Amino acid sequence: MARTITFIDAINEALHQEMERDDRVCILGEDLGMGGGVFKATAGLYQKFGEERVLDSPLAEGIIIGAAIGASLVGFRPVPEIQFADFIGDAVDPILQQAAKLRYRSAGGFTCPITIRVCWGGGTGGGLYHSQENTVWFAHEPGIRVLVPSTPYDAKGMLIAAIRDENPVLFFEHKKLYRTAKGEVPEDLYTVPLDKASVRRPGRDMTVLTYGYMTSLVMNAAEEMSKRGVEAEVVDLRSLAPLDRETIVESARKTSRCLIVHEDTKTLGIGAELVAILNEEAFDYLDAPVMRLTGPDIPPVPFSPPLEKFFMVDEQKILAGMEKLAAY
Repeated sequence: MARTITFIDAINEALHQEMERDDRVCILGEDLGMGGGVFKATAGLYQKFGEERVLDSPLAEGIIIGAAIGASLVGFRPVPEIQFADFIGDAVDPILQQAAKLRYRSAGGFTCPITIRVCWGGGTGGGLYHSQENTVWFAHEPGIRVLVPSTPYDAKGMLIAAIRDENPVLFFEHKKLYRTAKGEVPEDLYTVPLDKASVRRPGRDMTVLTYGYMTSLVMNAAEEMSKRGVEAEVVDLRSLAPLDRETIVESARKTSRCLIVHEDTKTLGIGAELVAILNEEAFDYLDAPVMRLTGPDIPPVPFSPPLEKFFMVDEQKILAGMEKLAAY
């Protein structure tokens, strides 16, 4: 049976149910034990599963991920949490040099089934060190899955699937979605494919590729464009590594126009890779240049409300981008 719950409740439910199902699943990170995490994503887990499976850690991201990798090598399926993506820098070395390469360097002898939950995203007044996006750091590295759900349904199903996957997964959760995104979510356990994009809205006149919090803004803009006679197809990438090239290319070939929307800065963002894919595989079908609407190339994200508004992609900016593309 499905009921309407928030994004954060879907995350919490996925952790509860998967820890009940599999006693190898454990969680570790800063403040996630008795306090239930700064956003309450892990509320109730300490009380239910105890300190042996719910581990409060020091404020040391490198230690959190290093310990999780070690635990995975002796049979556990750890779900470490990086409280804010901005502080993941200390963990980049174990993620890229150990987790991503472990299966390859051991010729398949070892796997690293860890799922790293990462809170990210601007638009909440968090300022420079509590708002950044760095998904593309990891999407560049072979051997890692990078997932960015945009709905409560996907948040639960993709997190469960990620925990069961044998590969290291970075699971990015936009904090603006935590309590604003609501949707129907089944009570039972279920999984969502980890390497498939979702066509959220079919259309004929243009394709908009996006992910995370931007998906809801793009959907709103697409409905407004529909009133103006332009039907946009909205593709929620969901996975940034690997990218679902088939769905991306098929949609662009159908609509002949493509706009890419993401919150991250423009230079070398995931949009650049999407442009390359479309140039290589859909060029003959395109009637206009592939356009990108992104955050500006400045240190993200300003604390000042007017500057944060300048930085963030919003519905009006998306509408303007769609109108520009439609005019070609």
